[in-house]
Order: sequence, then structure tokens, then C-alpha cells
Amino acid sequence: MPYSQTPDPTAAEPSAGSDSGSGSGSDSGSADIRLIVTDMDGTLLDDDKKVPAGLWETLARLRARGVLFSPASGRQYATLAAEFAEVADGMVFIAENGAYVVRDGAELSSDPLDPGAVAGVKETVRALTAAGVDVGAVVCGKRSAYVERTDAAFLAEVGRYYVRHRVVEDVTAVDDDILKVALFDFGSAEETTAPALAPFTRTHQVVVSGEHWVDVMSRTANKGAALRRLQRELGITPAQTMVFGDYLNDLEMLDAADWSFAMAGAHPEVVRRARHLAPSNNDNGVLRTIARVLDL
Repeated sequence: MPYSQTPDPTAAEPSAGSDSGSGSGSDSGSADIRLIVTDMDGTLLDDDKKVPAGLWETLARLRARGVLFSPASGRQYATLAAEFAEVADGMVFIAENGAYVVRDGAELSSDPLDPGAVAGVKETVRALTAAGVDVGAVVCGKRSAYVERTDAAFLAEVGRYYVRHRVVEDVTAVDDDILKVALFDFGSAEETTAPALAPFTRTHQVVVSGEHWVDVMSRTANKGAALRRLQRELGITPAQTMVFGDYLNDLEMLDAADWSFAMAGAHPEVVRRARHLAPSNNDNGVLRTIARVLDL
């Protein structure tokens, strides 16, 4: 549903006719929000990859109200757990674009990638490299991420999102449950690498998750599917769910929430799909919107 053009995004209310879940007497301010799910890069984090000022205080207030806060990211679980180490107790982490969901160190759900896909993507990377495309693959397992490429520039990009990674001779031979293969394109993932992966779209999920990243996953793996499973398990409805996102890998989870927000500056398709618009990630948009809607 397109965003209704509201000048002040933090003042946005649900579109007319939607089941907002708002009600008098709710413990969550003016809206009965029980679950908040946010993307990380380009959404919660600023462009310098820093958490917003006031995050820990906001999380404490949400916890006191019984509102569950869940990061949802293409990042690996180990990276998310490290980022939120001080407040991780009871938090649900939707990692690897929804292919791996963990709470208190215990797996809630996973949607692994078949081994044949890893070999196929590796061949695609080889062909792209031969054609002059500067691209590298990250094979993402439950225990670690694995790469073959060893140059400093590539490993620096990998390290931002995968704190637990290893260099191996052959990514197709690792002993781990593989969740996805992420490709980093130093140019444009959407223009160059994603089209090369088009054959995989018949059998797998291929999603551009950032300017330089494109992911290959199980056909049924995405943030939205993970969120819907979580909602069913917790007995939380879309009307009680607030979601924030900025890029194409956030689309399905925006569909799973009545309170869906695209960040200012988000990918145009995300803006079209979300019900509301939030201030940008550099303007503390997630926390400002939470404070407004929940009257924190």
C-alpha cells in the first residue's frame, strides 16, 4: 500500500481502513504494539554503521512494556548477537535474511540452502570474475561464514557483516549447515551481479539486499516468512507488529505488519510497499517513530 503523503513521517498513522490495532487502555501508548522488527543497515544504523543515540534506553522502555524488539538483517547471527550483547536476553534475532532465527542462543527456525546451489553460485562468480566484474562470494553457515577470496578490500567488507568468518580453499566443502550465499559486488549488485543470477530465480530466492550485496537462499527463505512464523509462535498479529526497512530484502516483512515503515531515502519499491514513511536512518528515524507511535 503506497504511503499517504504525510509531511511529518513521525506523525504518520495507519492508512484509512487498515486494522491499526490501536485502542484505549493499551500498555503500548496509543497503539497496541507487541513486536517491533527492524532492518539494520540503512534503517536502524546510520550510514557510518553506528547504532542511534538512545537505543539502549529505548530498548529498556520497550522491555518494561512487554514489547519484543527484533533485529532482522542479512547479517549473520554472530554479528547481530555481538551488536546487542548487552541486551540480548530474550531478544529474537532474524539473521541471514530470515534463513536463521535465534532466541537466547537457541534456534527457533532455519531454512537451509541446498549444497548444489553453493556450487552453482561459485561457478557464476567465476564467470563474472573472468568477465572483469569485481565480485566475491560469502558462503554463510550456521557456525561461520566462509570465503575463498583473500584480498584485504574484500575481507574488510566481509568483516563488517560477518564477524565470524574463515578463509577456506573450497567453499563447497565446508562442514556446516549453509543458509545462504551472499555476493559482494564492488560495483552495482542490482545492475551486474543480480542479472547473472537470474537462472537461480526459478528454484531459489535471489534478492538484492544492498547497493553491493545480492543473496541466494532457499526459495522459501525471507524476512517476511521468518516474521510470520514468529508471529504465530508468539500469538502476535500483524496489527500488533511494527516493521522498518529500506531495501528489497525487507519487502516481505513489510507485508507482514500493519505498522510498516519505509525509511526516507529507501529503495523506491520499499516506499511503494510500506504503509508509512519514517525519517531517514541518519535522522534516528526508527527510534523517533517508535517514540511517537508508542508515546515513549
